Amino acid sequence: MKQLTVRGLGDDLRRGHLGVTALLDSNGCMRFMRGRERWPGPPEFAFRFRGNGASELKKVINLEEKFRLLPEYWQPRVVAELNDYQFKIVRVKGEFVWHDHVDTDEAFFVLEGTLRIDLPDGAVEIGPGELYVVPRGVKHRPVAEEEVKLMVVEPRGVVNTGDEHGDLTAESDVWI
Repeated sequence: MKQLTVRGLGDDLRRGHLGVTALLDSNGCMRFMRGRERWPGPPEFAFRFRGNGASELKKVINLEEKFRLLPEYWQPRVVAELNDYQFKIVRVKGEFVWHDHVDTDEAFFVLEGTLRIDLPDGAVEIGPGELYVVPRGVKHRPVAEEEVKLMVVEPRGVVNTGDEHGDLTAESDVWI
């Protein structure tokens, strides 16, 4: 395990207490953990922090580069995480399945194209630069007549099809 010194990560670190671990994945995304929390994916590098130095890591995520790496439509990939929420990018085209997420809301932020989200009582269209949040428990179906690039924000571990498993169900928590 490689040691790295960090400034400004809290009193525990500045006092030199151990027990905070950061793991850097293949995309340069970093997660901080305490104690025996488990890293949900294979890290490329793992660092144990001590609070007595001055190094800081900063990572800017280029979404255009990440979109070029997406394997196919309807396969979201995680590009960042904030607390327990993941920022996932996905290219979509055609109709998705009707589904809901019983325990969480789901945010759709369109970057390119126009996305229609069918709802039980109608539909919502969102275009570039627009955001729509589907409330928890509401059945919905994303539809894209042409390719759409969007970002989805939802808690870690959420399955893209909810409980409606099928051909379009993607593996959760896959980073790109």
